[in-house]
Amino acid sequence: MTVLLVVLVIVAAGAAMQRVSGMGLGLLAGPVMSLVLGPVEGILVVNVLAVVNASIITAAVWRNIDLRKFFTVGSVLVIGAVPGALVVREFSPAWLQVFVGAILLIALGIVTFGLRFVPQPKGVFPGMIAGVAGGFMNTLAGIAGPAITVYAQAARWDHRVYAATLQPLFVVAGFISVVMKLVTGAGSLAQVDPRIWLCGLVGMAVGIAAGTLASRCVPRAHAHRLALFMAAAGGCVVLMRGLSGVLA
Repeated sequence: MTVLLVVLVIVAAGAAMQRVSGMGLGLLAGPVMSLVLGPVEGILVVNVLAVVNASIITAAVWRNIDLRKFFTVGSVLVIGAVPGALVVREFSPAWLQVFVGAILLIALGIVTFGLRFVPQPKGVFPGMIAGVAGGFMNTLAGIAGPAITVYAQAARWDHRVYAATLQPLFVVAGFISVVMKLVTGAGSLAQVDPRIWLCGLVGMAVGIAAGTLASRCVPRAHAHRLALFMAAAGGCVVLMRGLSGVLA
């Protein structure tokens, strides 16, 4: 019962955060679920729940989604995911996570605190680079949002467009991640207690409802700062995972 309650609460919190800021379920639930369900099964469960959560939010914020931005970034996510899987197989995942986490935090710091000195990216190529980076990070650490956030911040996306467009990107990235893990045998859902899914779905419904109400009250500037904080937290999670593996 304790595990079920933890799943319910953490999924609700993550879904609410994602509805307000654009991301949150994977960042908050990933570390906790990996502890209570195991590092492989827990993350795979989060991947599935994240796809469902992002799909529901996508339907709710459809009017604010920039389809051109979505197709530019989303069309190349798999290009980053496939070599990401090969790189992880050939090299130490821990050192890769340290490198990627550190680079992500540096880049996010530059586009946040030095934005006026950063030229606004033009054309589709920078967005495609962001998509490849997001796919790679999703394979490496199960987190695609922070890499895309760096590009969105540099490109000066409006927060409402940013938070909405992230959702179908999360659907694509999460689907790719789940399929790759199941097809390659890197994970399985056969042993997951059905009550986990029930608690996850209930928590998701509660979280989305609460987040929808909160999004109407939270000023856009505050929501944007929250999104940047969540992206930085994602970079820190990746970096700490890598350091824990290197130092183990």
